[in-house]
Amino acid sequence: SSVVVCCRISTNHLLTSASGRSASTIAGYSHSRANYWPCRTISSIPASSSTMTSTEQQRWQYPDARRDASVIENYHGSDIADPYRWLEDPDSKETQEFVEAQNNLSRPYIDGNPVKETFLKRLTELYNYPKTGCPFRRGNHFYHYHNTGLQNQSVLYSYENLTDEPKVFLDPNTFSEDGTVALGAMQFSKDGRYLAYGVSSSGSDWQTIKVRDVESGEDLEDKLEHIKFSSIAWTHDHKGFFYGRYPAGDKADGTETDANLNQMLSYHVVGTPQSEDTLCWECPEEPKWMCGAEVTDDGEYVVLVISESCDPVNRLYYCKLTDLPDGVSGCKDQLPYVKLVDNFDAKYDYIANDGRQFTFMTNLNAPRYKVIRINFDDVEQEKWVDVVAEHSKDVLSWCACVNQDKLVLCYLQDVKNVLYLHKLSDGSCVTQFPLDVGSIAGYTGRREDSFMFYKFTSYLTPGTIYYCDLSQPTLEPKMHLETEVKGVKQSDFEVKQIFYESYDRTRIPMFIVHRKGITLDGSNPVLLYGYGGFNIALEPGFSLSRLLFIQHLGGVLAVANLRGGGEYGETWHKGGMLAKKQNVFDDFHSAAEYLIANKYTNSKKLAIQGGSNGGLLVGACVNQKPYLYGCGIAQVGVMDMLRFHKFTIGHAWCSDYGCSDKEEEFHWLVRYSPLHTIRKPLIAGVQFPSMILFTGDHDDRVVPLHSLKYIATLQQELKDHPDQTNPLLIRVHVKEGHGRGKPTAKILEESAEMYSFIASSLGTEWRSD
Repeated sequence: SSVVVCCRISTNHLLTSASGRSASTIAGYSHSRANYWPCRTISSIPASSSTMTSTEQQRWQYPDARRDASVIENYHGSDIADPYRWLEDPDSKETQEFVEAQNNLSRPYIDGNPVKETFLKRLTELYNYPKTGCPFRRGNHFYHYHNTGLQNQSVLYSYENLTDEPKVFLDPNTFSEDGTVALGAMQFSKDGRYLAYGVSSSGSDWQTIKVRDVESGEDLEDKLEHIKFSSIAWTHDHKGFFYGRYPAGDKADGTETDANLNQMLSYHVVGTPQSEDTLCWECPEEPKWMCGAEVTDDGEYVVLVISESCDPVNRLYYCKLTDLPDGVSGCKDQLPYVKLVDNFDAKYDYIANDGRQFTFMTNLNAPRYKVIRINFDDVEQEKWVDVVAEHSKDVLSWCACVNQDKLVLCYLQDVKNVLYLHKLSDGSCVTQFPLDVGSIAGYTGRREDSFMFYKFTSYLTPGTIYYCDLSQPTLEPKMHLETEVKGVKQSDFEVKQIFYESYDRTRIPMFIVHRKGITLDGSNPVLLYGYGGFNIALEPGFSLSRLLFIQHLGGVLAVANLRGGGEYGETWHKGGMLAKKQNVFDDFHSAAEYLIANKYTNSKKLAIQGGSNGGLLVGACVNQKPYLYGCGIAQVGVMDMLRFHKFTIGHAWCSDYGCSDKEEEFHWLVRYSPLHTIRKPLIAGVQFPSMILFTGDHDDRVVPLHSLKYIATLQQELKDHPDQTNPLLIRVHVKEGHGRGKPTAKILEESAEMYSFIASSLGTEWRSD
């Protein structure tokens, strides 16, 4: 499968899929997202500073940060100062001292609230429950991921029959003592003899691919490096696999900021050194292009998908492997591809093929996606046939072929999943599977399988796995495994979906979760979460830490489904990107105003949270309306909108944001760039809300310099403002990246840190019940 690298942080820390990947990856469709987001201290900091008057509060003294006034860059006639550009060098002593000084300020403040340890203790106690992914079959074995409760990484188990006792096959917890080495991409060979799997360290996107012999359980000597944003696709002769790699550089440990360019597709033969791998595709004249490969179910073809950005569009090439006289490894040049689609007009995901009849999922002239069939012997576009037409309202999230002649289709219907089974031959619907309000968080089932598993989750359901035997005349999904969390009663909570109007009268959906019997008197602490970008939909999902916020801190959770996401297809996405990015912020402001107007809370009791692109959301919204919010949490945020495209994979985000190299797009960006729109409030008595930024020193998706430059500017701009008594802090975690592969211990610790800060900012205390 190809990999599109979007700016995203994972907020769901439960194991929700059979493979440890997103549901889109394991569903079997090809275009998966990889997740491509000297100190002067004060001696005493009040635990709840935002609830005290300005005269009661102590003035914050922030670490000194050198301002280099000489750094000025001219953008299309506009001079833009960048005094903290030196913070872009993560290896400099000055940057490292700045980070240490900031941590020395934020850590005592967070730890100083007793909520921190109480929250952590309770969260650890309740989080210690089994978490299991959907079973899947490869070769003669079934596999699933399982975490006994507090293991840092989930373990891959194997067994021959579903009734057998599972045995440990691959345990990532043995990779490191602190759990910071995690599994990445993985794929079994067609016969199940080998497993190629990626390993990443400290949360970096970089991976090293190894090969394990399934029968012996031992790793071979194969070791492939310089790999990032890569799929793995085995040829059906079991001799080797396709993978994506980058040219070797001076440094690739996750702390570098160099742009990721010139990805190439290689083929590795098991048992040979990487230096002998076959180059199968590269395009040096287009260094920003990225590639991914998939071998068809019959093993006859390799499908090459080429992307230029995070936009859901790709080129589509194929090569018939059986026409290569000496096999893939015998090719002296790139493979002889047929260029079926040689433009970036639409997205194409391989689903299945019968000989030269290929089935794809696409958004070609279908912003809510559809399923089409192409005859490779007659490829004119007017000859392409709709197998499952675009739905009039619902969005086709993914599609997979199962039991030879069936299609599983998962739709998004007003931000809730619905699941269908159709015929592959003519696209007619066979049945709809029953689902409550929630999401399909995991799915397994291939064309050769006569069964399927899927995992359902919701805001109150940690996960229920269902099994369906598709060989039976009556299709009745049966519960395979239900996850329960002791100490959390679903009956104590209420979930509702409401729709509110944004400033331009667009109707925006929002989920609200709270305890039953809540009093709407405008005094409840509220956590408002949003994302709004890259065609990513915020679907209902289980979060134990959020439920503890509701249960023990008296909170209300609100999740706004902003434009820019994928909740209603490409039209919704395009309504919040490029020149229309301000719509996303307006949608978020409007959500906050709805919660206040309907007496859920007031501005001083309202916290907002977002990660990656959502961190940008928080920074922009706080800058635009500081009086509307009481607390802002920006996790691994994109804050410098004029230079983001220069670092690691940032160039791929220009499809959503634009690029400051272009004059028109510079003017879009500079109007909302969090780094460039910090201003002292002009109204007496108005200050910025309590702010904390979180980032990781190995985040090579959204590099830490974004957060470092933003906090340095924020502190400098507001440190002498007479009304600014709320804290403006940053927490930089070590051996962490953008979120993927984070060990359980760190997940729990950082959740407690965040909710401790929220409690201090909103003036709420722990409640035993």
